[in-house]
Amino acid sequence: MAARRGVWLVIILIVLAVSISAIGLLLLASAVGREPDVAANSTLVLRIGGDLNEMEPGGVLGQFIEAPPTVRGVVEMIRKAKVDKRISSLILKPSGAGALWGKVQEVRDAVADFRRSGKPAIAYLEYGGEQEFYLASVCDKVFLMPTATLDLTGVASYELFLRGMLDKIGAYPDALHIGEYKTASNTLTEHTYTAAHREMAESLNTDLYQQLVRGIAEGRRKTEAEVKSLIDHGPFLPEDALKAGLIDDLAYEDEVDDKVKLASGKVHYVDMNDYRQVSPTSLGLNHGPRIAVIYASGIIASGKSNYDSPSGAVVGSETIGEYLRKARADSTIKAIVLRVDSPGGSALASDVIWREVMLTRNQKPIVASMSDVAASGGYYIAMPAHAIVAEPSTLTGSIGVVMTKFVIDGTLKKLGLNMEGVSQGRYAEMYSPVRPFSPEERARVAENMQATYDTFVEKAAQGRNTTPEKIDAIGQGRVWTGRQAKQIGLVDELGGLDRAVALAKQRAKIAQDTEVEIVVYPPKKSFYDIVRDPFGTDRASTLGSLLGLGNPRVMQALAAPLQVFRRGEPLALMPNVFIR
Repeated sequence: MAARRGVWLVIILIVLAVSISAIGLLLLASAVGREPDVAANSTLVLRIGGDLNEMEPGGVLGQFIEAPPTVRGVVEMIRKAKVDKRISSLILKPSGAGALWGKVQEVRDAVADFRRSGKPAIAYLEYGGEQEFYLASVCDKVFLMPTATLDLTGVASYELFLRGMLDKIGAYPDALHIGEYKTASNTLTEHTYTAAHREMAESLNTDLYQQLVRGIAEGRRKTEAEVKSLIDHGPFLPEDALKAGLIDDLAYEDEVDDKVKLASGKVHYVDMNDYRQVSPTSLGLNHGPRIAVIYASGIIASGKSNYDSPSGAVVGSETIGEYLRKARADSTIKAIVLRVDSPGGSALASDVIWREVMLTRNQKPIVASMSDVAASGGYYIAMPAHAIVAEPSTLTGSIGVVMTKFVIDGTLKKLGLNMEGVSQGRYAEMYSPVRPFSPEERARVAENMQATYDTFVEKAAQGRNTTPEKIDAIGQGRVWTGRQAKQIGLVDELGGLDRAVALAKQRAKIAQDTEVEIVVYPPKKSFYDIVRDPFGTDRASTLGSLLGLGNPRVMQALAAPLQVFRRGEPLALMPNVFIR
């Protein structure tokens, strides 16, 4: 009886939540479309921080909770401010970023483009780490809070190795990989760096450090040697940063407008959360011939995409294939940009998407745009594009294959548990969780993985107009920066989404000075879609939050756990490289 009452209570709460959401959405819909008033001589204030996601959250909570702008949203605001006669200047306030370097470079490039309009861009730092200062250094002037530290010390990368912990609990990661540098499983199988792993990590770290030095040197009008010397003497107290010429002045936020003339007459400040509501079409942007931008952001897996999963975004091969088919069937779409921010995942799902990109390129121009990461499966799906564009710091390549199964017999024994099974078939227990692969099983798995790697290499060679031997030489699972990838022929041009759109226009024979309308996939949900599916794709976690159910076992009973990959599936997944 009590259980039945509990069920009814949950149902009532769900219905109530949906009703309240629907009413709220109606009120929200009435407010949407009313642009903020922007006075003359306005200064746009941009606070850049967080993960700089590629896509905004969906569902009811995504409509009511003001999410941080996406990387494209930030760039779009800067583009609008450049042509908006009401905006006379820009104040940039970088804060702690969770993104890697590619997205930061994309925003930095947009600020540099804004300055070409003749309007000043001012940076204000309450804290200055490497990313924050790198972004600020592109501005005309950089101000630092008088009590803040300029924490400029260089670039370090860290890798977490779990093998020691797994040994203590009796778990054994039985892993295979194709490619000397395919180190995605090293986190589980190793206690420390292998020689190849260390070589790759040092190469990435060195290149990103050089990009940091070059950017600061250009922005602060110093030589690279001077910047390297200054970094070796960091971090800096505020006065020392000023003496070194790394910043222009010390000031609190309210003092900035007294220290620099932002415009003639009274200056009005426009917050980014208001300015993002300004329609680009009202400023002559985002109209004309249509170009589709299809986002592939997250781990690649078979089936539907899931952008709100508690375990991270999932790029579903079925969903991306559907978007590609729709875009190439739409006669108003003149070209397509595939925007990739993915470390890879399922090799099979990557191949499904690869096939759809191949079919698309035979009908319409398609350009790949790489964000922070487009490696392994993320590179696989970009290979057929007519051109590949990456930021200098994008992590890409990682042409290799890995597979791991956990042997947990030791863990079970430590807990007083015992697992046994019965089977029919010579290799039925190949993926047994209580014993490692036998030599025969290992050979069969390795054969399958080698075939996957060979296919990867052959298709990469086809896409890059080279030979499998040359791709194999730069493959082997190795991760490269975008700058390195361009040098070895894995990438065509350096830049962000705007550069990819420009190449798409060129291939579609659209004049470069012609504005285009960007058609985004996944499209924004309609009011009907949100009411029909108010909690988005991640129903379990959202419902749990609304109902106060935090116990993972309760949540597991409400929804089956996310199974991203199939048993024994070869993975085109990049190594764990943490660059900060």
